[in-house]
Amino acid sequence: MNHKFFTDFLANSACILGEGAVIERLRRNEVLELDPYLVNSAFIYDKAKRAALEAICRQYLDIGRRFGLPLLMSTPTWRASRERIDAAGYAGINVNGDNVRFLDELRQSYGEYAEKVIICGLMSCRGDAYNPGEALAVAEAEEFHTWQAARLADAGVDFLLAATLPALSEATGLALALAATGTPYMVSFVVRPQGTLLDGTPLKDAIVAIDDAVTPRPVAYLINCTHVSFARAALMHETNSSPLVRQRIIGLLANTAELSPEELNDSTSLVEEEPQAFGRSVARLGKELGLKILGGCCGTDDRHIRSLAALLAEEVQRHTEP
Repeated sequence: MNHKFFTDFLANSACILGEGAVIERLRRNEVLELDPYLVNSAFIYDKAKRAALEAICRQYLDIGRRFGLPLLMSTPTWRASRERIDAAGYAGINVNGDNVRFLDELRQSYGEYAEKVIICGLMSCRGDAYNPGEALAVAEAEEFHTWQAARLADAGVDFLLAATLPALSEATGLALALAATGTPYMVSFVVRPQGTLLDGTPLKDAIVAIDDAVTPRPVAYLINCTHVSFARAALMHETNSSPLVRQRIIGLLANTAELSPEELNDSTSLVEEEPQAFGRSVARLGKELGLKILGGCCGTDDRHIRSLAALLAEEVQRHTEP
């Protein structure tokens, strides 16, 4: 998919289904062990781990195909920075590129449906995504993330996504690194119900700041790793949100737990939401605010995404019937 085709794809899609949790589901598998540095980015090099990763990805691909919805898939590169790759013993191995090829091969195995699947090169902050105190300064973040952004762009992803971002400073540096690749990109925040990033920056200020500081600016913004009720409260907040925020934020990848990031980080057990309830609440918010990309994050699995997909497909059909 070339870059013009991606922007056209985004503009012409009534809605795009997002995948559900991947890392968290792998973590629940007692047989598998996540790498302390790369998490699941090196799973593709181990036969059993690659099979487990592929099985989860295929579940989401199967759901998208069943309901005829465009699907957004993310490369397993959330923690594949050069620093972490070296620490994990994979220096000199193209971990980012290999993960792009892994996911693209899965996509291509779906025949005609592959044309409805877009792949983002996934990145995140250097430190704890729930701790804005660990965020890098702008210049430091740009320098740190440039290497991975270039590797993902060179591997041919449809677009780049910097996700689970808690602070404006590192989000801005990441955006600068992504913009320099010439590949379309989006930025995704974790938000509080008060309409702020975790560092306290109002959403309306964060989006204006990044849009003004970076050329080309992000194609759009997302919210992820946030419960749907928190996301709605944030987007509708009377002082920290704005019409511009609701125009520029086009999607939500939602958690099932109605917990703050701090509570979620400290939780020792999985907090699940009933799949039908999850699907209804996310689809309802998407319709209310015109969100285009809707999917899952922590706590979700194929059941949640299937429930959401069924509702989205019904809505698309209602709008296309004569």
